[in-house]
Amino acid sequence: MVGMLDIFRLAMITLSSMQTHTSPLTSGIGRLTRRVTAIMLGLTLAASACSSSSSDTVTIYSGRTENLIAPILEDFSAETGIDVEVRYDDSANLALLIEEEGDQSPADVFLSQSPGAVDFLDAAGRLEPLSDDVLNLVDASVRDDDGMWVGFSGRQRVMVYNEGLVAPGELPGSVFDLTDPAWNGRLGIAPANGSFQDFVTGMRSAVGDDATLAWLEGLVANDVQSYANNGAIVAAVGRGEVDAGLVNHYYNFRALAENPDTPSANHVFEAGDPGGTLIVTAAGIVDGSDKVDEATQLIDFLLGEEGQVYFASETFEYPLAPGIPTSGNVPPTEFGDVGSIDLDELEGGLERTRELIADAGLES
Repeated sequence: MVGMLDIFRLAMITLSSMQTHTSPLTSGIGRLTRRVTAIMLGLTLAASACSSSSSDTVTIYSGRTENLIAPILEDFSAETGIDVEVRYDDSANLALLIEEEGDQSPADVFLSQSPGAVDFLDAAGRLEPLSDDVLNLVDASVRDDDGMWVGFSGRQRVMVYNEGLVAPGELPGSVFDLTDPAWNGRLGIAPANGSFQDFVTGMRSAVGDDATLAWLEGLVANDVQSYANNGAIVAAVGRGEVDAGLVNHYYNFRALAENPDTPSANHVFEAGDPGGTLIVTAAGIVDGSDKVDEATQLIDFLLGEEGQVYFASETFEYPLAPGIPTSGNVPPTEFGDVGSIDLDELEGGLERTRELIADAGLES
């Protein structure tokens, strides 16, 4: 701004000195003066507006992929006037980055694919407490017990399968049945995916590390196929590359919305089985942010009616705010106490889960 004003003053002084000399050009200089005045004033106002708007920006580190979250973030900007700057990556990678950046992190909000990464930041003291107004937008079962983060959408782990390749009588009651030789070479998983890792963490909590490692090794022995993400698994199942895969429920509903002839369906494991784990996406405000008000507005927007309807109707997830129904053929479900796995009690937390996946011989 100072530089712009200096240019404006210099232009005015120069033109004023030119006008002190009487000549046939005086009237032309007068017109030039007025034009320069208008141009410089316009530039000054534009620079001022840019400077003002830059303060209304919230920086988001998002473990949710761009295609799933960007549209609702754009709606937030359009309705509030708050710009968003988003860095996309794996949730665990972003959580580690925020911890590494410390007080110098530019992140204001962390959107995680799952609770594990926000629990990690909470344990590291890198989250700000959320206001009661935000926390009370959802049931206590889908938010942090200490009020450091809140769930804003949910999904269930399922087995997607090709209806032409898997007979109804073959559908397993438990995820542990998938180590049976009958499933040799027929199953796809995404070891590096945050949801798969949270599911494995939940299995560790339910049955212990030894049983979890034995199950992972059983998959490897059964020639399990690895994919980059859930979407790739659903696509592979649809074209018959593998018969089935472990994914989040909404990926197949999205595939069916795009092509109703897709020959795939979701199978939900028996109640209480780790294969049917319910997982929430989570939002938290990064400790040290100077945009707490803007960050709070963003989380509030995600949990408001517009945000919740978006997750229900566009991504086919479970809305977590009361009163918003699921969309299409997504079956309703009850989110019990799925807010958090106590990583303090689960030795090694998310990092230990990754070690187990690697120890079993899976890429992660």
